[in-house]
Amino acid sequence: MHSFAPEIMLITILSLVVLSDMIASRLKIPSVFLLLSGSYLIYAYFKAAVPIDMAEHFDTVILFCIPLIFMGDALHLHFSDLKKHGWSIFYLAVIAVALSIAVGASLYYFGVFAGLSLGAYVSLFAINMATDAVSVQSVLSRFGGISHDIKVLIEGESLGNDATAVIAFFFIGLPWMMSGHIDPVHATTEALRVFAVSIGMGLALGYGFYMLMKLFSDKRGELFMFIIEGYAAYVLGEEMHVSGILTLITAIIASKAWIDMDIALSCSTEKKPVAKSFLRKLRMENICATTSERLDYIYEMAKEFGYIAAVMIFFVLAEMVDFETLWSYRNEILVMFGVTTLIRAVSMAKFAFFGKTINSIKPVGAEGWFVLTFSGMKGALSIILVHMIPASYEYKVLFEAVTTGVVILSIFVYGAILWAYFTFVKKEPEKKLFVH
Repeated sequence: MHSFAPEIMLITILSLVVLSDMIASRLKIPSVFLLLSGSYLIYAYFKAAVPIDMAEHFDTVILFCIPLIFMGDALHLHFSDLKKHGWSIFYLAVIAVALSIAVGASLYYFGVFAGLSLGAYVSLFAINMATDAVSVQSVLSRFGGISHDIKVLIEGESLGNDATAVIAFFFIGLPWMMSGHIDPVHATTEALRVFAVSIGMGLALGYGFYMLMKLFSDKRGELFMFIIEGYAAYVLGEEMHVSGILTLITAIIASKAWIDMDIALSCSTEKKPVAKSFLRKLRMENICATTSERLDYIYEMAKEFGYIAAVMIFFVLAEMVDFETLWSYRNEILVMFGVTTLIRAVSMAKFAFFGKTINSIKPVGAEGWFVLTFSGMKGALSIILVHMIPASYEYKVLFEAVTTGVVILSIFVYGAILWAYFTFVKKEPEKKLFVH
């Protein structure tokens, strides 16, 4: 007899997405609240609707979902925004995350989490400092009144800080946690090697796929080419023992940046004579890889694919939810949630109160600081990383409980704060935040 498990799973996911969007639209609440709650209720009480063992096939699910989750957000960054806010995004994505992990790890000397080594603290905070773009967009997408600059910072951070957290976890925290010791010089050089090689590979792949897209003019083919690029970059990065996520993000952003430059210089309606440099000739800018209209279609489709992938991750989270275990670790969960919130608030304060001291980092004001602080929702990547800890590690249950609790609290608490602010305090006409 045939097994229809994949078909039933697809029906469940798509039905949950459709119903969540419909109810959220009527109630004017973020759909991520309904997606997360619905995933748990279906997984716990309607097992027939989830016939695939998500825990048993976790690796397969993750390998399938990761490129789709990051691709949409990477496609939405414009080259002009990257030039304007490059240093600000670098601060959010690299410096702020690294400092946050270091500050969090310093709690080791206060014995906040009994029994954990210093390396375990690094791993725990690396896992819980990674933000989730899908959750943030679900909460903020209905509200206007947020400046374009803040939107760009949110999008850039959601991509970059994930890559930094992954490198900190896999190449520093996890080896340190499992072995009990680490060579600081070797760890630093290894992290820098991974960072440099991942970016180099991503740029090369981005250029290659950008040139390939000049061979045809079809929005479906271009969409598929971006999807192929995302998967190829991730797989190649992992096979080369560097960061697949950073390789993927760099490749997509690079392709999109060159496309943006082509559209701005050669494919716009107002063509101006400009002297062509060697690099511009090398990328054959007079041949457009795509158009603005087709890019809008590609982004919308990529965003929907990412949404579906995030729901699959939510089902994995639902499998991890055990309220008895969460309750037994309630103190650790609340401490981690409080500490990560405080660290994020302090690191984001640079944009509200100290931005004018460094011209390359743009200040966004007190409201921008507020939005940036509570846009730090955790999600798919935190779940992915905590599952990568070997089963033999004696504190894995604590890691899973704390991470699960922080993910749930960050989505509901941060999301409710932002929703309440834009609903009752700063009332603005409803519009899409993440649409240019």
